[in-house]
Amino acid sequence: MFIKIKKNSGIQMEHNGLEKGRLVPVTSNFLLNLDQVAEVSFYTIKERKTRLDLEGHELELPLQSRVIHLQMAYLYATYKETINGNKGRLVERQYYKLYFAPENVDTYEELRNLIEAQVGNL
Repeated sequence: MFIKIKKNSGIQMEHNGLEKGRLVPVTSNFLLNLDQVAEVSFYTIKERKTRLDLEGHELELPLQSRVIHLQMAYLYATYKETINGNKGRLVERQYYKLYFAPENVDTYEELRNLIEAQVGNL
C-alpha cells in the first residue's frame, strides 16, 4: 500500500538525504510504499528541539508536535566499507521523519490511522 504525502499540508520532513538536523517543508506530493517500511514510531515532542532549515536558519519545533518516524527496510540502505579508517561494514537504513505542528493534529491522526489499519494487533 502506498501513502500519499500532499504538498502544502503543513508537514515538515527530515530524512537521510538531507544534512543531519535539516528540516524541510513538504513542497511537492510524494508517495511512500508502506511495504518497504520496516519500523514505524509515533511520538510527541515534549522537550525543546531545534533543527535547521535549508538556508541554515534555526527552527524551534513547537512542544506537542507529533512525529511519525518511518524506518525503511534494509533494501533501502547505504553501506560503508570503512568506518573511521577501519575495515568493517556500516549499514545505514533510510528513514523519513514527518513532523506535524500541534495545530495540524487532524492530518497526523489521518495518516496514523491509515498506517495502523495495516497492523495486526494481538
